Amino acid sequence: MAFDGIVTRAIASELQELSGARIDKIFQPNKNNILIGCYLNKKNFLININIDSSNYRIHLTTHPKSNPQVAPNFCMVLRKHLLGLHIKNVITNNLERVITIEFEGFDEVDDILNKKLIIELMGKHCNIILLDEENNIIDSMRHIHQENGFRNIVPHTKYVYPSTEKQNFLECSSFDDFSKLVPTTSSLGDLPSIIANLFNGISQTFIKGAIYELGIESVNSESLEKLYNYIQTVIYNTDNGKLEFGLLTYKKDKKDYYIKTSDDAKTAFSLSFFLDDFYYEKESSLEFKTYRDSVFKMILEVLNKYKKRLDNMNKKLAECDDMQKYQLYGELITANLYRIDNKPVSEISLENYYDNNKEIVIKLDSRYYPSINAKRFFKKYNKLKNTLEIVTKQKDDTLKELNYIESIVYELEAASTLDEIYSIFEEISENVIFSDKTRKLSSEKKNKVKKSSLTKNKNVSFNPIKYTIGNYQLLVGRNNKENDYLTLKYASKNDIWFHTKDIHGSHAILRLNSNDIPDEDVLIRCAEIAAAHSKAKSSSNVPVDYCEVRYVKKTSGSKPGMVIYAHNHTLYVNPKVHTSSNV
Repeated sequence: MAFDGIVTRAIASELQELSGARIDKIFQPNKNNILIGCYLNKKNFLININIDSSNYRIHLTTHPKSNPQVAPNFCMVLRKHLLGLHIKNVITNNLERVITIEFEGFDEVDDILNKKLIIELMGKHCNIILLDEENNIIDSMRHIHQENGFRNIVPHTKYVYPSTEKQNFLECSSFDDFSKLVPTTSSLGDLPSIIANLFNGISQTFIKGAIYELGIESVNSESLEKLYNYIQTVIYNTDNGKLEFGLLTYKKDKKDYYIKTSDDAKTAFSLSFFLDDFYYEKESSLEFKTYRDSVFKMILEVLNKYKKRLDNMNKKLAECDDMQKYQLYGELITANLYRIDNKPVSEISLENYYDNNKEIVIKLDSRYYPSINAKRFFKKYNKLKNTLEIVTKQKDDTLKELNYIESIVYELEAASTLDEIYSIFEEISENVIFSDKTRKLSSEKKNKVKKSSLTKNKNVSFNPIKYTIGNYQLLVGRNNKENDYLTLKYASKNDIWFHTKDIHGSHAILRLNSNDIPDEDVLIRCAEIAAAHSKAKSSSNVPVDYCEVRYVKKTSGSKPGMVIYAHNHTLYVNPKVHTSSNV
């Protein structure tokens, strides 16, 4: 839902409760966001103002954001003019999506200071504007120059309030005024857009929510009157706190909110904190998807690069299949030189003494004598022999890299939080095969990617997935680095290690005391969970190896998460019977 005029009016009414609050902090986390910290009645509040074109709003927030080390210019201007002042008033005009926060205080010589902060919440035209007491613009988040010069938003110009050609719903004094503007011939599906385009500050989502709340099934005079009265009631209740938000679901699991009436006045700032949680979840989900997709794209580019490299190696190795043939040709020609005419020919027939003297036809390069052709066959044989040795080793290394990259792909597919994506990105940033790809993305996310705290210290804080199985605890790693730490540093030697056989997945550790002997049901349950945290989670019969941690080793130079193990047993389980029991 757009942050429409009704929501703006309701939030302004809530923020009015902050009258008298002292401004003590101002931050600008990004180009669209201003955070204003204030103090009132021994409590701290944080006002979040966001002018992003798709998520514009103003409300209190409890979700802090990381801030740049150097504050942007507009943030410095706000600090200069507003720090130490008190909120005098928070007002909005009718259903306009414009909120004015008035501040007052004293300067160095105890003269009264008055400043205004104008928050315009109008889609791509959003802005935050600081005014002096004479409504002159001190500065703004975005400077706007219009060709006609009617409404320039630049410093040292007079602020002009935005205008609209839409109707003011508050001027409809009765249903008759409303019905003259909204035709009863409208279809129910078109009604939200008709009203939203007709009246200022009323969004389509609000009307959809009203239709849902009233159970309207068709457009007629009676249903329109119900709708009119409902809108009037909601607007009236914006000033007395008897409001709450409802949710509408559309396009699968996407949700939007609409404001509606409530029988009782809500607790202080309840609407504000609802918006805070709603937008935090929405932006976190979007940021997670965007960041995961960017990392996915980068990894798939490297994966395709190594697959092409593997294809080229396979072609070279296929050429090596003929190297014994070239050795044979060289030997046969050399052994029969005394019988061959010493002149260039295009082919020669000889007896193959390796195959019961069967006749064999050997194609030659007619530019050279047979003896030179023999040397060329030996040279080609030696070249292919060296190629076979080198490319075979390169192929083994490439297969290991591909196996590691595919494990990263699995990690990304299984990741569900931004922190998990950051951990994966940190892991691949340390790998040379991703260095060219991660450099740019790392610079963009340098403030968000946290260095891993995983060390040899078993008391270090890390966050594996935890399951309780009877009297036992099972720990499951979330990524390759955590798998290594969990298995090789955190687990005890007598704990039991689980992992899907030849299938990418997480390490799982069953914690045991020295004399514990888990029964078969516990082992099967652990194997099911290990299989559920693998690439084979959708299969019905998955092999899972398990052994004591003492038999799990990491070879020198191996990639994160890659281990070898011995003295293992295998269970075949169905991961689909696994149900979550996190603790």
